[in-house]
Amino acid sequence: MVDRLANSEANSKRIGVVEGCFGAAGQPLAIPGRVLIGEGVLTKLCRKKPKARQFFLFNDILVYGNIVIQKKKYNKQHIIPLESVTIDTVPDEGDLHNGWLIKTPTKSFAVYAATATEKSEWMNHIGKCVGDLLQKSGKAPTGEHAAVWVPDSEATVCMRCQKVKFTPVSRRHHCRKCGYVVCGPCSEKKHLLPSQSSKPVRVCEYCYVQLTSGGLAPRSDSITRLGSKFNNLSDDDDDDDSSD
Repeated sequence: MVDRLANSEANSKRIGVVEGCFGAAGQPLAIPGRVLIGEGVLTKLCRKKPKARQFFLFNDILVYGNIVIQKKKYNKQHIIPLESVTIDTVPDEGDLHNGWLIKTPTKSFAVYAATATEKSEWMNHIGKCVGDLLQKSGKAPTGEHAAVWVPDSEATVCMRCQKVKFTPVSRRHHCRKCGYVVCGPCSEKKHLLPSQSSKPVRVCEYCYVQLTSGGLAPRSDSITRLGSKFNNLSDDDDDDDSSD
């Protein structure tokens, strides 16, 4: 089906409509062989709170953005190459249902569909696209991915020292290696994580020791987490204070 649609006029028009919805600030999306597989609204677990985002699945990339006017205008366009994506289901808990993790070397986050059927369709289509790309390229699946950030609301005290309480003065920070919410004193170090940035990024004291000694720090995408209500995590790419 993808091969049949690749050079069709209908596919070109659909991609053109998506480009138009992002306006001049969005990157061009039409390239030879690219096909728009589907689209829909998913709830993305961001640093501050869950937010609705418009997602577009192509046969080689996943695109999402903020909804400005439903079905007409989006901004803050993000493009994720599917070849680097791995996905994992997230158990239902609390008010959040039908979720899964989208993990890449540069960013990882949780999204939630409105129904179990939608979740299944999204995961199946993403998995099929990733599999086809890897088969064509002969590459192995991505082995490393960025930590998924623990939401601010899930930590009232530093997740490392378990002592410092967060206040307007004592701010929350995120370790780029494990994704934990940590205090300033526990995250004074920086370390180069090439897949995430060309410059050294904030890491917690524990991860810094592990990184500099060659050990392995714990990841924050396992579905069990230090006494939390749930382990559904977020990145900060469309929230304020992203430098933290």
